[in-house]
Amino acid sequence: MNERPIGIFDSGVGGLTVAKEIFKRLPFENVVYFGDTARVPYGTKSPETVKKFSLDNMKFLMSQKVKIVIVACNTASATSLGDLRARFSPIPVIGVIKPAVELAMICTENKKIGVIGTESTISSNAYLKEIRTLDFNVSVFGRPCPLFVPLVEEGRINKRETILIAREYLSPLKEKKIDTLILGCTHYPLLKDIIKKIMGKKVAIIDSAGVVAEECEEVLREKGLLNRKNRKGWHKFFVSDNPGRFKKMGEMFLGYEIGSVSQIDIEKF
Repeated sequence: MNERPIGIFDSGVGGLTVAKEIFKRLPFENVVYFGDTARVPYGTKSPETVKKFSLDNMKFLMSQKVKIVIVACNTASATSLGDLRARFSPIPVIGVIKPAVELAMICTENKKIGVIGTESTISSNAYLKEIRTLDFNVSVFGRPCPLFVPLVEEGRINKRETILIAREYLSPLKEKKIDTLILGCTHYPLLKDIIKKIMGKKVAIIDSAGVVAEECEEVLREKGLLNRKNRKGWHKFFVSDNPGRFKKMGEMFLGYEIGSVSQIDIEKF
């Protein structure tokens, strides 16, 4: 069981921000990553559709005999986490929302927190609910940024139009004088430099990737599931469409060459 892989799924390349932190923090762990590139983005889909997609993704990862699953997609975490945990118990399933909220609560001083995410994530109020369980007096300002995911997926990270769109999305949050901003989508850390420049030095930018990797390590240790083999783990990448494009994008921000990316028919699972 200890040598079984960690499973990670996302709607596309964004979850690689989480995978990168897992590789760094848990170098001896084997990892299976699935990006649902045929059905990206999830953020514009209905909750019912996202739940179906998440179930398909989970079934695929279970076929790979994973020992833990990270739902590296905020939209899927907001809509599907409870269902996945109930259905696939006792396999631990970790989302990206709670770890990000816990870090944001440590960072905020004026108790004004902004959240940017997909339309589905923001409308679900998942971050608001999680924050209110910790402190009912915190003001939470959500802002959907629907164009961010396709811009990242198309590799248009430092283009002029991306900067202009980011300014339009973020200006209402600046007006609210937030001191902490949660990046409520795993694609958004790829735009972190632009977001930081627009929001200013006084606003803490919360990226869930690092704290999710930390939680993953804690859960594996508690359950006695850490890989005891003292050698570098293997990493396998799967997508539902266009493996060549995924490989190119993945190598760009993982910072190393991805050996191969396999395409699967996710709807068969």
